[in-house]
Amino acid sequence: MEKEIQKFKPYISADKVMPEFTITAIIVGVFMAIIFGAANAYIGLRVGMTISASIPAAVISMGIIRGIMKRDSILENNMVQTIGSAGESLAAGAIFTIPALFIWANELGMEQPNTLRIVIIALAGGALGVFLMLPLRKALIVNEHGVLPYPEGTACAEVLIAGETGGSKAKTVFQGLGIGSAFKFITDGIKLFPSEVEWALPFYKGAAVGMDTLPSLLGVGFIVGPKISSFMLSGAILGWLVLIPLMVHLGQFIPDIIYPASVPMSELGYSEMWDFYLRYIGAGAVAFGGIFSLIKSLPLIFRTFKEAMGGLRDTAGTATATLRTDEDMSMKIVIIGIIAIVVFIGVTDFIPVGIPGALIIAIFGFFFAAVSARLVGLVGSTNNPVSGMTIATLLITALIFRAIGFDGHEGMIGAIAVGSVICIIAAMAGDMSQDLKTGFLVGATPRKQQYGELIGAVASALVIGFVMILLNEAWGFGSSQLPAPQATLMKLVVEGVMSGELPWTLIFMGIGIGIFVELLGIQVLPFAVGLYLPIHLSTPIMLGGIIRGLLDKRKEEASILKQKVDGGVLFSSGLIAGEGLIGILLAIFAVIPTAAGNLGETIAVGNLALGQWGSLIFFVGLAYLLIRKSFYVKTEK
Repeated sequence: MEKEIQKFKPYISADKVMPEFTITAIIVGVFMAIIFGAANAYIGLRVGMTISASIPAAVISMGIIRGIMKRDSILENNMVQTIGSAGESLAAGAIFTIPALFIWANELGMEQPNTLRIVIIALAGGALGVFLMLPLRKALIVNEHGVLPYPEGTACAEVLIAGETGGSKAKTVFQGLGIGSAFKFITDGIKLFPSEVEWALPFYKGAAVGMDTLPSLLGVGFIVGPKISSFMLSGAILGWLVLIPLMVHLGQFIPDIIYPASVPMSELGYSEMWDFYLRYIGAGAVAFGGIFSLIKSLPLIFRTFKEAMGGLRDTAGTATATLRTDEDMSMKIVIIGIIAIVVFIGVTDFIPVGIPGALIIAIFGFFFAAVSARLVGLVGSTNNPVSGMTIATLLITALIFRAIGFDGHEGMIGAIAVGSVICIIAAMAGDMSQDLKTGFLVGATPRKQQYGELIGAVASALVIGFVMILLNEAWGFGSSQLPAPQATLMKLVVEGVMSGELPWTLIFMGIGIGIFVELLGIQVLPFAVGLYLPIHLSTPIMLGGIIRGLLDKRKEEASILKQKVDGGVLFSSGLIAGEGLIGILLAIFAVIPTAAGNLGETIAVGNLALGQWGSLIFFVGLAYLLIRKSFYVKTEK
């Protein structure tokens, strides 16, 4: 491994100095952090998922800095995407939890959170996410290079390098960008056909198959490859073709209402079974997988921290011998920052959790920062089960709070506050690891990227409170316009523990499944993610993984095969970037009012005319284009 690390040469060598942490990069990056943060807040509250902003930020950065301003520095472009994506990740963590406080205010008459409290929660989580992940950089990004693919980080580096070198690489990326953009706009903008297809199996009651026909999922599948994709699909198959049909079958003979459902099981279909029961099973599996993965990684983590602590003894004289591409933020700043934030949380009422809550944040924050940073290296940020980690945190926090008498409305608010900080930490750690992977590949300075992450987090945190209050006043969280599915689930978990009605049997079923899978020698986290998420996400990822697997099995010269794999990765990167850009544009359209409603509704003139079969046909065509771009790359002799 050491030899492999020493042989690796980034695109920009360590001895070359280029504009990187510039005023231009900071201003453009902060603008993107705010825009992407606001847009992803809306998307996450609407559909329960957010869009990774790294690649869209890199593409936009190249358009502004290289295209308009005629500045020529790949490291400056990388800094812009680092700052911009940090804002998106912080927003994702915030909207998965904090809306529960608004829902309680509407339902139970509890005090509505004010802007200052939301901003402080977001700032604490964002800063801790950066500080807690920072000591893990060498262990995960450097020492595990070639082992952890970090799909979005690798894809973003390919986009930046392709834009730098021009020629066929840039052409491949921007072809994917254009096709991904057009596909996303046709399906979710014009709505010519749905972006989700689903069929119930008439011969197998309670079973259903489906997929989200989205370019990004196909691209992620190609980048992560067939092994990880198959683990995810295996979990989805167990859930949707085994457990849900079993529940539907047994539900016919059970007239009782079983919590958390509010109607008898006999009245529930497969989608309700997933919503009320399977997600708890999946959450248990994800919690086990995350904690077990952390336990297995403890030797590596401890060794990493030992090396990091050694950095405290570095003097200014010895620091000059460190390569530019190996410089990290001062560990003194990191330690002081962590202690100061944890003490602030414990002794003030801005985050109402007291000393016990502050200690929980410190312990679980580190645990899940490490798990998230490693997990996204396997399955990508898009499939990072941040909500599963948050559920595990909420379960333990609510149990501790209840045991020490910190219950009732105050205990519920405190538990959600702890979960919010942890959720933001996990989201930020995952995003930061992808960004550092991009920087590792292109030759960025890690220390400057880490400062960029802090700037992006602060910028997004300062506006996220205003955005959430505005959206709540416009439509209300929990409404049909803004169902806030993740936050609603967190709310149910806390209420369940505080009232003693949490379906522990389902949680332990998930843990048992996780143990079973681990004993089989299968990577439990990708499997658990597939079990927790709808099958609609795992199937298109598997299709991308199959295409990559078929390509890897071709017997060709290594140089030719590498060109073809690179062609597929570049095209996949373009697909991800295209969908991300149009997704953000559509989110902006959705909040622009017109005489006929909002702008998003005005442009949706297709009325899903082509139906599910049209969506499937277009998606197969998209897969064919990916095959063409990877299997038939023109090679130079």
